[in-house]
Amino acid sequence: MAKDKKAKTGDKKAAKAAKAAKQEKKAGKKEKKQTLKTKDEDSDAESIDLDDVLAQYAKEQEQYHAITEIACEPPSPRTSGTMVANPANENELLLYGGEYFNGALAKFYADLFVYNIKQDSWKKITSPNSPLPRSGHAWCRAANTKDIYLFGGEFSSPKQGTFYHYNDFWRLDPTNREWTRVEGKSKAAAPPARSGHRMVAFKQYIVLFGGFQDTSVTTKYLNDLWIYDCVNFAWHTPKLQSARAAPDPRSSFTFLPHDQGAVLYGGYSRVKTSVGANKQQQQARGKKGGGGGGGASRVVLKPKVHEDTWFLRITPPASDAPSTTLPTVSWERRKRPANPPNPPRAGATMAFHKGRGILFGGVHDVEESEEGIDSEFFNQLFVWNIERNRYMPLTLRRPKANAGKKAAQQSNMNRRGRAQADEEELLANLKALEEKAGGSTLDESFELIRKEDGEEEKEVERPEKPRLYEFPHPRFNATLAVQADTLYIYGGTFEKGDREFTFDELWSVNLNHLDGVQEIFKRDLEDWLGSDEEADSEDGEDDEDEDWSEVEDEDAEKSGLASPVVSTAPTTPLTAPVAEEDIGTTEEISALTDTLPHPRPFESLRDFYARTSEQWQGIVVEEIIAKTGAKGTEKSPKEIKKAAFEQAEEKWWDCREEIRALEDEQEAAGIGEVVSLADKSDGAGAGMVGRRR
Repeated sequence: MAKDKKAKTGDKKAAKAAKAAKQEKKAGKKEKKQTLKTKDEDSDAESIDLDDVLAQYAKEQEQYHAITEIACEPPSPRTSGTMVANPANENELLLYGGEYFNGALAKFYADLFVYNIKQDSWKKITSPNSPLPRSGHAWCRAANTKDIYLFGGEFSSPKQGTFYHYNDFWRLDPTNREWTRVEGKSKAAAPPARSGHRMVAFKQYIVLFGGFQDTSVTTKYLNDLWIYDCVNFAWHTPKLQSARAAPDPRSSFTFLPHDQGAVLYGGYSRVKTSVGANKQQQQARGKKGGGGGGGASRVVLKPKVHEDTWFLRITPPASDAPSTTLPTVSWERRKRPANPPNPPRAGATMAFHKGRGILFGGVHDVEESEEGIDSEFFNQLFVWNIERNRYMPLTLRRPKANAGKKAAQQSNMNRRGRAQADEEELLANLKALEEKAGGSTLDESFELIRKEDGEEEKEVERPEKPRLYEFPHPRFNATLAVQADTLYIYGGTFEKGDREFTFDELWSVNLNHLDGVQEIFKRDLEDWLGSDEEADSEDGEDDEDEDWSEVEDEDAEKSGLASPVVSTAPTTPLTAPVAEEDIGTTEEISALTDTLPHPRPFESLRDFYARTSEQWQGIVVEEIIAKTGAKGTEKSPKEIKKAAFEQAEEKWWDCREEIRALEDEQEAAGIGEVVSLADKSDGAGAGMVGRRR
């Protein structure tokens, strides 16, 4: 009994000490907020001239006399920046701009960062001529050059009381990191200032659509279309048929390239809606001290998450037309995509990869009352097949049971030895194919495959990064980019009550294997300062100072995402009900039902092309004959083989999700890799017998 009494006394003392430490931490946090508030009294939104602030920043930029690259740590946390795969270097990602809000003050960035994938290193670029700080801008890679174009964005005072929107246009040379302000040669009008818009490249054109303008009093969403001619250096607004429908005004939508133009999906806007004064609203107004109001209706701005899909058809002028001839442009409403993410979500970002859109994250808001919004956040990964207009979920794969033994055996071989062995095996296959086809030289298309093995040799040795078998924490507005068949997920935002957290991390997912999510870097979230009112309301809460890891687990359980997002069989999300404005549903067409060669389960791109190269070359020759009437005389054998490889690669990725579903089914049934012995020589067949053991 004495021991129990002492233990209870010790527990009480420990509890008192913990409570005192918690109160001291709260007091320090309040003091920090008060200090920041005092320091920022002179920078009130109404007393700040944003033009003066930006002019001062431009003057500071002029102090740089040359473009420099400085090794640095990963970027500080930010959102609404942009990231793109360097079109001039398959080993680099470029990250520019963004903003960070800590609950009290907003900060905007004009930093250009370069991430070297193989060296796992960051560099910060300084330049005497670069865009001013901004977020919500748009940039894209040019289709006819390796340049990157940037337009617009926004900037605000620290307290976000005054906003400034840009209408400047920039070109970035990704090789020497040089920025150039693009000024049109003609006096034609240019797009007005905006943010939240999107741009895409098509042939010699840069296409810009949508966005919004925020004056801190009203927000105007846009649906105007602009095209910049990179050859004639001029903006123009294409003439659209008045009788044809066009997308509604919106921002934060998906805009992806297409062989005949561009494709638009989704977006966000706020639309005017008449709302009746029902009992619930009367009660809400009564809580705020307002009057009853009877049964009158009022106009409110209601959030709208768009789910429609549009195709922008762009027809370039004839080859013999004058160089200043404008292309013909028209909007075409597409049918509703099959199996879209359900429920609909805003802030779900998408990256383009080989004719597909890769979508991640998002948030679904359920507006319960005027006093609060209940939100659900997502960390699911979807692929959108643009041509067939259908979505499929992507799931991660855990390593097989015998993967550990295989990895241990491979670790005994050095990297150079493995690359040499792979190259010798590939050269033997190439030689056999060339002899069978009657060729005398290796074609360029196979060089693309050889490059995959050759680059392994150049990779810098570094510690293995942590690998998870569940997607990162749910979030919205994450920044995505695809480089060399790998998806990179940077940052994003998550909300917990009145607090907003900006993730400070970078992840990668191999879209070919989906063998887990690799953590490139991850730093702890910074404190949310918020306002004094928020702090007062939080003082009575027991979980104010809870660790982020606990918040993460709690929200993951709440959203049903606490368990790893891994499945041995494909899962199909429920299809959302079709809205009245949508035109039916899209018939799902399998990529495996046509007469073209298609890959087999567990077959790599290299093996697929090695097996079907002759068929693809025959298809290319038939296409040439159909167009020109000549038997391939306009293209050399190397050009034919290269075109054949490109078509085979496109088909392999087009079938990837369906083949992966078949692989999952076979693995669930206990069936391993399926190999046709008819396609193997006798020696290869004997080798397969040993492999099955």
